Amino acid sequence: MKEIVAIIRMNKVNVTKKALADNGICGMHAMKVMGRGKVHVDLGVLDQMGAKEEIAEVVADSLSKGTRFIPKRLLTILVQDADVKKVVDTIIKVNKEGHKGDGKIFIMPIEDAARVRTGEKGEMAI
Repeated sequence: MKEIVAIIRMNKVNVTKKALADNGICGMHAMKVMGRGKVHVDLGVLDQMGAKEEIAEVVADSLSKGTRFIPKRLLTILVQDADVKKVVDTIIKVNKEGHKGDGKIFIMPIEDAARVRTGEKGEMAI
């Protein structure tokens, strides 16, 4: 079993859900998240501004790049190993526009799962 975590643009959630459902993948969770991909941040400037380890929604307006966190959607999908390629390819196909911020996909192994209602374990639980 694998967990696929996809961070996508907010306006792509419905088309992504439909594309996955059309491919037989219906179970997922979606959360609103704020984040930022690759960006150069001068930590010396942040320290001078009094920023410690926590950086909230706005890193700093005074930074030349204006590094604000951007609203995104985080999807988590548990699938059997055989379905990983299909899910990843579908997410990429629907979300790829060729621009920074199109998203990221992470794939992680799942050791076990259990369905609370029935007590089913392993792949039967997903």
